[in-house]
Amino acid sequence: MRERVLVDAAALADDLQIGSGSDPADGRPVVLDVRWALGMTDGHEQYRAGHLPGAVYVDLETELAAHASPADGRHPLPSASAFQQAARRWGVSGDSRVVVYDSVGGTSAARAWWLLRYFGAQDVRILDGGLAAWTAEGYALEPGDVTPGPGDVVVRPGGMPVLDADEAAALADGEGVLLDARAAERYRGEVEPVDPQAGHIPGAVSAPTTENLRADGRFLSTAELKRRFGGLVSTGEHGDSPVGVYCGSGVTASHEVAALAVAGVEAALYPGSWSQWSNDPARPVAVG
Repeated sequence: MRERVLVDAAALADDLQIGSGSDPADGRPVVLDVRWALGMTDGHEQYRAGHLPGAVYVDLETELAAHASPADGRHPLPSASAFQQAARRWGVSGDSRVVVYDSVGGTSAARAWWLLRYFGAQDVRILDGGLAAWTAEGYALEPGDVTPGPGDVVVRPGGMPVLDADEAAALADGEGVLLDARAAERYRGEVEPVDPQAGHIPGAVSAPTTENLRADGRFLSTAELKRRFGGLVSTGEHGDSPVGVYCGSGVTASHEVAALAVAGVEAALYPGSWSQWSNDPARPVAVG
């Protein structure tokens, strides 16, 4: 399963024929640069300064999310029509293979991975270790913007499971397992930098996204991820406990969905996440 979710820098360079001296073959993967982090405003400038050869910049705020609102959260899912328009701008067609990357261990690129899968793309992978892994292998970057020829992808929502607030509450209440992918101090309610209340959904289990990664920003091995999640969810082939994941606004939770997929666990995403939940005064909040 790991190879369906992740690709390493050497394999991607070979796929792109970097350093081969030959022209790129038709059908090489579409590469998307999704540099974003909470509070970061210069992702596009960083991309222009240097990116993977042929990579297209993706704006998470405007292309991987609809408009924020208290009712829907900070990063609601984009509409099918809006996402299709964006994906075609990136050069994605129906048979495209896509690789996404960022500079934060895949925690923002996974949002593009999840959305592409949700909207029907079959072959989408995250560059394991992101930009740092690419440059550590000695591969070059190129500056400036890339404008690919338009793609012709037709999106079809429903390729990945999702939860609304009531379904997330039901999982946390014992109908399954609901994982909270935020930092542990946010889960406990000790700090809350952006949302109106501190704490977590009652019954949710803390499982910070950052613990999916090694110190160098690469994903843990498959065996390590299975051990990590084995104490929290069923990792058996016939496990019958449904699993859901949320975070602050549905971005880094996508990374946890990817890590769970590597471990052999299908998990549903709660897109509204804490930014939606904490804006609803009728929803209970737990701390500690």
